[in-house]
Amino acid sequence: MKTDIIRIDNQGNGFSEALEETSKAAAYAELPAKDDTKLRVLTHEMLCLARSITGEMKAEFWIEGEGRRFDLHMTTETAMDAEKRSQLIQSSTSRKNEAAKGFLGRLRDSVEQALAAPVDHSGNELPYDVLTDIPSNPVGDPDWDGYERSVLRKLADDVKVGIRGGKVEIIVSKDFGA
Repeated sequence: MKTDIIRIDNQGNGFSEALEETSKAAAYAELPAKDDTKLRVLTHEMLCLARSITGEMKAEFWIEGEGRRFDLHMTTETAMDAEKRSQLIQSSTSRKNEAAKGFLGRLRDSVEQALAAPVDHSGNELPYDVLTDIPSNPVGDPDWDGYERSVLRKLADDVKVGIRGGKVEIIVSKDFGA
């Protein structure tokens, strides 16, 4: 089963349609209300994660499922910089870029990492990488605290992030039969 593709933007258009499509998929698989709610939470947090990190949203969302197993898919384009790339990759279960497969894929990924524009944090006394590791860090993006990432990791069976150029694909997998 594959749902309709829902287009989502910064103004919130498509967001409620994505949640409705999620409920339809859950109903089709005859999931109990508790699992329907979990699937909706996964959808919500995945879309919020992408919007929080990338800053813009012109995404496509759909669900693929078989039985009680679901894969939530979202693709979007963004102006990629080193910080966004790192945050997106850290959101995945494996902490690896899923688009970097094979020798050429890994080579392309290495080149893209090297060419990713660094974010200027010259006002900080410590490098940004160090500051983000400090507990209770007052520096950083005040609009994003990583909540979506932690919810996805807790509820999902697997989170995959693939980055190729400025195109990002996130796949969140959950099997309710297990």
